[in-house]
Amino acid sequence: MATTNKYMNIFQELSDEIEKGVYEPNTLLPSEHELCERFETSRETIRKALTLLSQNGFIQKMQGKGSLVLDVSKMSFPVSGLVSFKELQQSLGRNIQTTVHKLDLTEADEILSTQLECDHGALVWEIARARTIQGERVILDKDWILQSHVPSLTKEICSDSIYAHLEQNLGLNISYAKKEITVEPVSEEDRALLDVDGYSHIVLVKNFVHLEDTTIFQYTESRHRLDKFKFVDFARRRK
Repeated sequence: MATTNKYMNIFQELSDEIEKGVYEPNTLLPSEHELCERFETSRETIRKALTLLSQNGFIQKMQGKGSLVLDVSKMSFPVSGLVSFKELQQSLGRNIQTTVHKLDLTEADEILSTQLECDHGALVWEIARARTIQGERVILDKDWILQSHVPSLTKEICSDSIYAHLEQNLGLNISYAKKEITVEPVSEEDRALLDVDGYSHIVLVKNFVHLEDTTIFQYTESRHRLDKFKFVDFARRRK
C-alpha cells in the first residue's frame, strides 16, 4: 500500500474511533510505538496521520505526554476561511445531506439592494437549503445571488455545490467575504425547516461575498443550531 494511502487510512480509522467515543475527550491516544505496532507501519507514517488529526481538531499534541483527544461533539466551522459547504463536508467527514427548499428568481427589494449593492429591482436568485447532519436538520443556508453574474441555476447545482459551478463552469474568481456572526431568536422558518425543538435561539452567520474585482455578488445567511457547532479561527499576535 502506498505511504500516502497508508497514513490517510490510519487518520480515517483513528478519527472515526474518536467520533464514536472509542477514545474519549481528555484521554491520550496510544503512544506512537503502540500505533506503529497496531498498524504495522513506520513511525514517520504514524506521525503524518497524527499531524492530520491535529490539523483537523481531533487531538492536541503535548510535548513529552502524547496526543490528547479533543471534544469533537461540536463540528468546527472556520470563521476566517471562505469555503463551500461541500468542501467543509469533506473535512467534517460526516453523513450530510442537502435539501433544496427554494430556488426562485426574484427582484431585489430595498433591503436586499443595500446588501448586494445593486439597483432596486435587480434580478436575484433566492435559494434556501437545509443541511441534515447525522440525521438532524441543523443548518439553514439562505443565499441571494445576482443573476447578472450567474445567469442560470438549477436545484441539482444547488444541492451539490454552487461555488464549484461558479468557478469551474462560469469562470468566476471568488475572492473574499465580510462576515458577521450574531445570535438571533429562532424564526418560524427555522422551526419549519430545522430540528430546533427546545431551542429559542440560533447562530446567524452573514456573508457578503466579493469577486476578485471587489464586486459583491452574493449575500448569505447561514443559520446554525446552537448546540452543534463551534466557530474557530487561528490568530497570531503581531510583533
